[in-house]
Amino acid sequence: MSLQSDRPGAITTYPRSTPRRSAEYEDLFDQAPVIFAALSGPSHLLEAANPAFFEAFGGDRGGTGAPLAHLIPELVPQGVIDRLDAVYRTGTPYRARGGRLVLGAPGAEREGFFDFTYEPRRDAVGEVDGVVVIAVETTVYHHAQLLAAEQRLLLEQIARDAPLADILTGMARAIEELSPELIVSVLLADPEGLHLRHGTGPGLPDFYNEAIDGIAIGPDIGSCGTAAYLRVPVIVTDITTDHRWDGYQDLAARAGVAACWSTPILATDDRLLGTFAMYHRAPKAPEDKDLALSAAFARIAALAIERHQAMEAGRAAQEREKEAREDLAFVLDASTAITRELHYADCLQCLARLTVPTLAPLCSVHVVEDGLTRRIAVAAASRAEEDLLASPVLRDQVDEAVARVLASGTTETDHAGSSPGDGPELPGVTGYVCAPLATRGRTFGALTLLATDHPLDGHVIALAEELARRAASSADNAHQFSDRVQLARDLQAGLLPPELPRIPGADLAASYYPAGEGLEVGGDFYDVFPLPDDRWAFMIGDVCGRGALAATTTGMVRHTARAAARLLHDPAAVVAAINTALAGNSLDEDYFVSLVYGELRPTPSHLALELIRAGHVPPLVRRTDGTVEQLVQSGLLLGIAPDFDGTVCRVDLSPGDSLVLVTDGITEARSAAGEFFDEHRLAEALLALPAPFSGAAALIEAIHTAVTAFAGRSTPDDQAALVLTAT
Repeated sequence: MSLQSDRPGAITTYPRSTPRRSAEYEDLFDQAPVIFAALSGPSHLLEAANPAFFEAFGGDRGGTGAPLAHLIPELVPQGVIDRLDAVYRTGTPYRARGGRLVLGAPGAEREGFFDFTYEPRRDAVGEVDGVVVIAVETTVYHHAQLLAAEQRLLLEQIARDAPLADILTGMARAIEELSPELIVSVLLADPEGLHLRHGTGPGLPDFYNEAIDGIAIGPDIGSCGTAAYLRVPVIVTDITTDHRWDGYQDLAARAGVAACWSTPILATDDRLLGTFAMYHRAPKAPEDKDLALSAAFARIAALAIERHQAMEAGRAAQEREKEAREDLAFVLDASTAITRELHYADCLQCLARLTVPTLAPLCSVHVVEDGLTRRIAVAAASRAEEDLLASPVLRDQVDEAVARVLASGTTETDHAGSSPGDGPELPGVTGYVCAPLATRGRTFGALTLLATDHPLDGHVIALAEELARRAASSADNAHQFSDRVQLARDLQAGLLPPELPRIPGADLAASYYPAGEGLEVGGDFYDVFPLPDDRWAFMIGDVCGRGALAATTTGMVRHTARAAARLLHDPAAVVAAINTALAGNSLDEDYFVSLVYGELRPTPSHLALELIRAGHVPPLVRRTDGTVEQLVQSGLLLGIAPDFDGTVCRVDLSPGDSLVLVTDGITEARSAAGEFFDEHRLAEALLALPAPFSGAAALIEAIHTAVTAFAGRSTPDDQAALVLTAT
């Protein structure tokens, strides 16, 4: 407002003297919270000012009567004097809000913000004789507004899940811009709560941040280490004299910091998150606003750190869940693959192969058989790892570890969680685990994984143990299966001649392929044995069914035939004796036998054959010229009636002629479309061979090739063949 009327001639009194005016000003403004100054003349002589003016702008109260530019020279380059000149010259008031001024002598400047009013002052005749300055300092409000804006920005960053380093660094720079005399640092507590790690400190030298990264949390360890330990603010006004900075004072001097005020950053559950520190370049005690600033931003830092930790925990939980799913998938896939292997050795080799390189670059599997330990499977990621395991020293050390695991039934490893001295020092190996293979209360083997580039962690060890547990059950089942297959093969071998005899003038070959995996004894059989008078008996047959009863029946047929043929000289009589034995025994009445039985006698020019067929696949004769004949004479199946009536067929085989006998596993082999191979395709396979195709073994191979090409390698029934070729 104007202190004088703007209308010329409105004032009729004489001009008042300066002392009187000063007295009036003092009465009006001396105790007022606003800043007041009265300037006179074009030189803006300081005529009067209240205490608030000197507190805000500095200067000596005794300096009244001197030009304002002399008293506060920093106002000149900031345009204040020019603005006063304009008001004095034009008589037009000037008002400004939030004007910024830098006040103070060089080296001791401070930033201030003010709402200004420059009002022209007029004398009694209406002439401008000075300027009245009225101002309100808004620095605190301005800083509060800026701080509030920065806090909003930081909270928005936290809500957007911005990187923690960006949030903390942005916070530090904002404070340093608002208070240039301060340097901000944030240190973060490590997961163990024993050390403080670098969080941010953009205003500090790199060497200083590197030096304090990892300082211990404890009493008398600087401002931050102590604040973190005590969980209360720690104020050090002079680093050079404070004992808590012993050992760090030279470092602080190099960094140019002389005071440090540190506030602990605490989570909502009172966990220590870190420290918020404000450094000053000169020894100094904090003001109330500094403490309030520290407390406010420590709370924001706590929010940012807690949010970051929650996000990290969430990501870690998702990663663990992902790893758990991958582990489960690996174990399930591996278990399924191992279970598919029906044979013991294949099962354990599959176990070794699946662990490399997923769990480790090198794996070996040992088992105990007949009281002896042997290595049954090995897998390596590269030739180098394979050569490493082949070294005698490492092999011996692994064998010793396996022996200990077999004895204890517990896992042995060099993992950090194991007891010192539990395992050997393995040359060239950075980590190992030896897990037992155990089932039904006994340990029968061990799975050993060896790492060559980094230690095996607890995660890998747990997977190895789980895989070993599952594989042990599969291997035990496979072992039982292998035993049953071997038993069946042994029994089957006992029902077949160990080798075919040598017959003058004849070349013999035979084959036998069990159905499926050969788990059960089949009913197909063949036999060739000598008879008196330089005669030879041969036969091929098929017992209905499989298993022990079929094996018993096969044995009965073979033994009856061998006994009867030595006493009887008629093939029909021998077959009748076999039928009588089958019909009169106590076996299941549904068991019957198909059979071709014959006798041959070598002559100087050919082989003379007599044979009889009892419900069996018709024999084929392949002549030297490539033609094929089928012998169709037939009798009933054996074992279904008390009497047998069959017709003997007589055949002469000249050199190169062959008699081909097969079981119905060959003729009834099915294609993918369900068609039988049958006798016609068998005859066609023989016809397709080149005419000068000699040799019994070659015919056997040709038959097997044709059947396999038609029906595949797997067959639901046993396949047997016997070929006699005249030479």
